[in-house]
Amino acid sequence: MDATHVAVLLGASAGAGVMNAIAGGGTILTYPALLAIGDGAVIANATSTVALLPGAAASMFGYRREVETHRQWLRTLALPSILGGALGSVLLLLTPEKLFAHLAPVLILFATVLFMLQGYLARRAGASTDPSTPIAAPPLGRYLAASLFQFGVAVYGGYFGAGIGILMLAVLGFLGLKDIHAMNGLKNFFGMCINGVAALYFIVRGAVIWPQALLMVGGAMLGGYAGARLARHIGRDKARLAVVAIGLFIAGLLFFQQWQ
Repeated sequence: MDATHVAVLLGASAGAGVMNAIAGGGTILTYPALLAIGDGAVIANATSTVALLPGAAASMFGYRREVETHRQWLRTLALPSILGGALGSVLLLLTPEKLFAHLAPVLILFATVLFMLQGYLARRAGASTDPSTPIAAPPLGRYLAASLFQFGVAVYGGYFGAGIGILMLAVLGFLGLKDIHAMNGLKNFFGMCINGVAALYFIVRGAVIWPQALLMVGGAMLGGYAGARLARHIGRDKARLAVVAIGLFIAGLLFFQQWQ
C-alpha cells in the first residue's frame, strides 16, 4: 500500500464508522474503497466485514447509557442474528456476489420507508412515541415475524451487509422501541453478532487481507465512537432524520450502481 491507499482506507473506514453509529451503511464506503485499491470483490467484502466489526463495538460503547436501560432486548434477536450471519457468510464464499447485491437497494428503501412511517403508524394506533414510555412485550406473532425478518437481514448481512443497520432499525421499531439512541445501540449489538460470526468464518477461510483490515479497524473505531457522540449531540429527532437521509442515500446509490 502507498500513502494514497492508506489515506483512502482510513477516510473510508472513519466515515463508515460514523454512518454505522447513526444508521448503518458503512460498507457502502469501505467496500468500494477496497475495490478501488485493487482488491477482488469477495475479498474486499470479507476484509470490510472484519475491519468494521470493532467500530460497531466502539459505537455501542458510545450508546452504553441508552442500551443499559434496554438490556432485556439484547437477547431478543441475538440468535437469529448469529444463525443468519453464519449462513450468509457461507453463501458469500459459495455464490456470486451479484445475487444478493441486486436485492440490496430494494431492501434498504423498503426498510427506510418503514422507519419513516413507524412513528406515524404508532400515533394512529394510539401508541405513545415518547421514548421514556415503558415498552410492553410484543405479541408472540409480532415477535416471531420480527425474528424471521431479522434472520433474513442477518443472512444478507453475512453475505454483503450494506444497509443492515437501516433494516434492523425497522425491525426494532416494529417491536415497539422508540428511543433512536437505544435502537442504534441495540442495532450495533446485533450487527456485532452478525458480522462477528461472519468475520470468524472469513478469517478461518483465509479471505481477509490483514494489513488493510487492521488499518481500517482504527478508522472505524474512531468513527464509530464519534458517530455515537454526534447522534446524541444533535438529539433524537435529528438523529431519526439522519437515519432516513442515510437510508435514502444508500438505496439511491445502490440503485445507481445496479444501472451501471
